[in-house]
Amino acid sequence: MIDLKHLRENRKDYEKGFAKKHVKVDIGALLKLDEKYRGELTAIEEKRAKRNEVSKLIPTLADKEKKAQIEQMKKLGEDLAKDEDGLNKLFVQLKEMTDGVPNIPHESVPEGSSDAENKPIRTVGKIPEFKFKPRDHVELGKMLDIIDIETGVDVSGARFYYLKNEAVLLEFAIINWLMHKYVKKGFTPVTVPMLVKEHMMYATGFFPADKNEIYSVNPNEDNLFLVGTSEVPLAGLHMFAPVATEKLPRRYIGFSSCFRREAGSYGKDTKGILRVHQFDKLEMFSFCHPDKSWEEHEFLLSIEEEILQDLGIPYQVVNICGGDLGAPAAKKYDCEAWVPTQGKYREVTSCSNCTDFQARRGGIKYKDEKGTHIMHTLNGTAMASTRTIIAILENFQQEDGSVVIPKVLHPYLPGITEIKPK
Repeated sequence: MIDLKHLRENRKDYEKGFAKKHVKVDIGALLKLDEKYRGELTAIEEKRAKRNEVSKLIPTLADKEKKAQIEQMKKLGEDLAKDEDGLNKLFVQLKEMTDGVPNIPHESVPEGSSDAENKPIRTVGKIPEFKFKPRDHVELGKMLDIIDIETGVDVSGARFYYLKNEAVLLEFAIINWLMHKYVKKGFTPVTVPMLVKEHMMYATGFFPADKNEIYSVNPNEDNLFLVGTSEVPLAGLHMFAPVATEKLPRRYIGFSSCFRREAGSYGKDTKGILRVHQFDKLEMFSFCHPDKSWEEHEFLLSIEEEILQDLGIPYQVVNICGGDLGAPAAKKYDCEAWVPTQGKYREVTSCSNCTDFQARRGGIKYKDEKGTHIMHTLNGTAMASTRTIIAILENFQQEDGSVVIPKVLHPYLPGITEIKPK
C-alpha cells in the first residue's frame, strides 16, 4: 500500500522511481481507479448523510408525509446497499493494484538493472595474502570436522547441512558477543516467533512480491508461514498500538532461524553453505520518526561495519542499484566480505530503509500532540550464521588447515583460540 494522495501530487517522482527500480506500474490506470473509488465514496457518503438527516425529521412529520419519506428512505437504503457493494468491489480492485506497487527509491540510489551494477562505495581491511593455496570452506569444514553437508543432504535434501563441534561453539560465541554489543548500544534483545500469519508477510512487503520464497505450513489449516528473516515478526512489535514520539527510535536486535526456498537460484552457489534453506540470523530493526530515518540508516550501517572491523574481516560497502532493490526498500546497503577462494567479495549483511512502506501496510504509527502518524521502519543484518562462518574460516585459515579465531571472540570461547584438524 502506498500513499495515493502523495502519488497524485508527485506523479513524475513516482514515474522516475519506478523506472529506476525497473518495474512497470500503470500509474494512469491506478489513478483512474482511485478517482472512481473516491467519487463513488463521496456519493455514498452524501446519500448516508441525507438518510440520517431525513431519519431525524421523520418523527416530526405528519402521517401522510411520514409514510412517503419512509418509502423514500427504504428505496434509498436499497440503492445504498447496491452502491456499497459496488464500492467494496472497487476497493478490492484498488487494493490488488496497489499491493503490487513497490516503494520508490531514494535519489541517492544508483541506476542499474541488476546486482552487476551495484556501486561499491568503500573498501575496508587488508585482503590476506597466503603463501599456500587457500582451501574453501567446504574442504576446511571436512578437515576440521565442523561442517557435514553430505549427511544434511541425505536427511533433508539439497542446501541443508550440519554444523558440528567448534563451528557450533563459534556460532554461539558470535551470537553472545553481538547480543552484548547491541544491548550496550541500547537495542532491546528479542527472540521472535518463526511462524507468522499472512498479514505479517503482507505488511513487511514479502507478499505478494516474494511469495515464492516463503515456506508455508499446513495451507488451509494453520495458514502460517516460516520467516525468512526476523524482520517480519519484529515489525509486529509496534503494529497494534502507536508509539509516543518521545520514545522513538525503538531499536531491537532479534534472533531467529530463517527459512528460504531460494526459488529461482538453482545452479547458483550450490556448493557449500553460502546459499542454504535454513540458517540462524541476528537482525536489527528500528522504528523511527520519518525525519530521522536517513540518519538512522547510516547508524545501522555503521554497526554492521564495526562488527566486520572487530572480526578483522576485509569487506566492501555497496550501494544497491534500483533494479536490485526489493519492493519495500527505498535504499539498501550491502556489506560484502572477502572470500579468498572465490577471489571476490560476497554479501554477508544488508541494511535497508523502508521509509513508510511497511508502516503504511501494517498501520505502524507514532503519536504526538497533533494525533497519530505513519512512522518509518529500517532493518539490517547483524549476523547471518553460515556466511559469517565462511568468512572467518576462509580468511583466517593456516597452511596446516587450522583456523585462527578472531580475538574479539576469545572471551566467548574459553580456551579455544583456533580450530585444528582432527
